[in-house]
Amino acid sequence: MKRNQSGFTLIEIAIVLVIIGLLIGGVLKGQELINSAKVKNLATDFKNIPVFIYGYQDKFKALPGDDKDPATHVGSPVTNVTPTGGQTLGNGIIEGPWLPTALTDETLLFWQHIRVAGLAPGPTTLALTGFLPTNASGGNVGVQSGSNSPITGLRGTYIICSEGILGKFVTQLDTTMDDGKPNSGSMMTLSLSAAPAAATTIDETLTYTVCMGV
Repeated sequence: MKRNQSGFTLIEIAIVLVIIGLLIGGVLKGQELINSAKVKNLATDFKNIPVFIYGYQDKFKALPGDDKDPATHVGSPVTNVTPTGGQTLGNGIIEGPWLPTALTDETLLFWQHIRVAGLAPGPTTLALTGFLPTNASGGNVGVQSGSNSPITGLRGTYIICSEGILGKFVTQLDTTMDDGKPNSGSMMTLSLSAAPAAATTIDETLTYTVCMGV
C-alpha cells in the first residue's frame, strides 16, 4: 500500500530561514539604534553644562553656584547663602565636589541658580536627594572646578561628571566625544577599584562614572 508523505521543500525552508534572518537583523538594528540614542543623550549632558555656565555669565556677569548675589540676579526662591568647607563665593571657582554633600556646596547651588534663571529645567528648592539632574542611565550628573579633579590627570577649567553608565556605553561615549580611551584625553572614566585613578580597561557589564574636562 502506497503512503503519501508530506514535508517542507527546500524552497520553503529557504524562505523560512530568510524570514528568520530578517527578523533577527531587525531586532539587532533596533537595539543598535536604541543604544546610539542613549549614548547621544549621555553626550548631550556633557555638552549642555558649558552652555549653562556661559549663558549665566553672559547674563549676570557671575558664575552660577559661585554668584555672590544670586537673589538679586534671579530672585525667589534663591537666597544668598554662605558656603561651608572653605568655599568662597565670587572667587570664580565652582567649589565643592561634583556630587554635593552639603546644601551650601557651590556645586549644588549651581543647579539652583541656572534653573531659576531659566537656563535649565528641574526643581529649584535645594535638596541633597533628587536635586541633581540624572542621565539616560539614571545616574547623577554634576559639575565642579577643575582645580580638584575627581580623576587623576583629568584637566579642565570645569569638570563635568556623569555616573552609573554601563561599560558598553562608556566606550562608545568616549569614542564619540574623545579618543576612545578611558584613561587619557579630555574624557576619562573613574576606576572602580583604585579611585581617583582612571580606569585602564572597561568591563561592559559594570557601571562607571565618566568625567570630562572643559
